[in-house]
Amino acid sequence: MRQIILDTETTGLNARSGDRIIEIGCVELVNRRLTGNNLHFYVNPERDSDPGALAVHGLTTEFLSDKPKFAEIANELLDFVRGAEIIIHNAPFDIGFLEAEFALLGLPSFREHCGEIIDTLVQAKQMFPGKRNSLDALCDRFGISNAHRTLHGALLDSELLAEVYLAMTRGQESLVIDMIGETAVAAGEAGAPLLQASSLALPVILATDEELAAHQSVLDGLDKAVKGTSVWRFEPAPAAEAQGAGKAVDTQVA
Repeated sequence: MRQIILDTETTGLNARSGDRIIEIGCVELVNRRLTGNNLHFYVNPERDSDPGALAVHGLTTEFLSDKPKFAEIANELLDFVRGAEIIIHNAPFDIGFLEAEFALLGLPSFREHCGEIIDTLVQAKQMFPGKRNSLDALCDRFGISNAHRTLHGALLDSELLAEVYLAMTRGQESLVIDMIGETAVAAGEAGAPLLQASSLALPVILATDEELAAHQSVLDGLDKAVKGTSVWRFEPAPAAEAQGAGKAVDTQVA
């Protein structure tokens, strides 16, 4: 699966009032691995940045004056993102600016060229309700160093967001997918069938005598608390049975 982490910097906060994109950064992930195949542009917006925005990104009109205009980089950007899943922090902001830029050029919608758009801000709010979920806050939460981020930058922020996204979604992979690894992924891409879960020799760790005794003690305590037989006595204990007769938990009604 190909994913693009995307970020922009702009002259201000409102594309509808004439603010423009001044920087675009894209970081490529393939099968959840950074490829190093990134895309980065500074863009001449043909206007000044608002003072507030300039304080955030530090990209002056003078610095941007000799950079390509958006029309000159639009096709390369579309070629890079075509068909990929796009990952953005606060996606409506960046997508709104991209759509405005393409509309100015009379080109089809940006969304028509890419796959699903994932908003990591929405994901973060679902995972950490009521907490700060800015990129800096998420870096702190996941132990990702952003000490070098003195100003916002589209490529730097995309690189940080890639690490944040991988950390946020790490639990989504199944044990089987983790064990298949790179070899099976490559085989699948070549048309060969992936390994079936049933063919993997998964380890079985049985309970020790001490653990079984501790379990029995807990059940005895539950029986005493309810002054009878707790419901847990009616559940089989496969791990205990696997270790042989005499070690199984008694499941008979007292």
